[in-house]
Amino acid sequence: MRRRTILAAALAAPAILRAGRAAAGIPLVVAEPLHSTGYLPVYIAARTGIFNAHGLDVKIVTLDSNGAAHTNAVLSGQAFAFIGGPEHCAFAKAKGAELRSICNMVDRGNNYFMARPGLSPGDDLGAFLKGRRIATGFFGGTPNSITRYVIIKKAGLALSDVTLVESTAAGDLAAVRSGQAEIGVGTEPVVTQGIREKIWSEPFYNVPKMLGPYAYSTLNIRLESLQNDPATVKAFVDSVLEGLRYTHEHPDGAMQIAKAEFPTMPEADMRATMDRSYADEIWSRDGAISHQSWDTAKDVVMTAGLLKQDIAYDAIIDTRFVSKSA
Repeated sequence: MRRRTILAAALAAPAILRAGRAAAGIPLVVAEPLHSTGYLPVYIAARTGIFNAHGLDVKIVTLDSNGAAHTNAVLSGQAFAFIGGPEHCAFAKAKGAELRSICNMVDRGNNYFMARPGLSPGDDLGAFLKGRRIATGFFGGTPNSITRYVIIKKAGLALSDVTLVESTAAGDLAAVRSGQAEIGVGTEPVVTQGIREKIWSEPFYNVPKMLGPYAYSTLNIRLESLQNDPATVKAFVDSVLEGLRYTHEHPDGAMQIAKAEFPTMPEADMRATMDRSYADEIWSRDGAISHQSWDTAKDVVMTAGLLKQDIAYDAIIDTRFVSKSA
């Protein structure tokens, strides 16, 4: 079973895990920026023994951060892989570091725009958003970048036309509940929680459907891992692909694992979360990272002002083992 922990434990994990190499397989640490239902295929690979069957002893650690700790854990060699968009590889590339996205997992922009009850969005997105207070994540995180992208590119507004209330996912709920914001931007399970508590209505802007293929959450490693230990990388990719297949082919089993991962979430909320994720095709089916999905992700972070230079697909993405498995 995987164990969630904090940054201090994550930094110590590689040394601790090495002692169990012979008995449990090659120890690997995977860093995630938050514990999310979007990452369910990796949890499935851990809980069902898929990683073990491929000779890997994988531990998933949650590094709550502003978006950098999980990347830094891999750059420093304290973790084998991190979950996050390939834009993090692009950020590193721009600073002279070499990371590679090796397998897709969440292939849609996993965020939604919700308005407090009583507001009618209508058909004109720009007219509805203009002058509104919008609760979203902190600057530097993907929800914030998507919010800025939708405001600028899809609604045709300037950032000065709205007021961004930047906080955590829980802070978004609190901001709309208290009246500090009229619109919240978030992902599951927060979307369903807000609907159940009547803090906001069903999403009026569905990012997964509106933006299409989007490399939102990929598995990312150091380039030197690809160069020096391709067998381990292949075993890791094969395991994630099996987790993706299980997610799509065994929804009831996936539901049970999701409940185990989020034991405090009401079952009705979990069911609504899973149903929305399947309906909006959140999870990749084959692990491929298309050029279109990177183009969209890149456009989002460049529009948000996080990426200052164009980074080519081949400079940060290498799906050789996805292709071989396919």
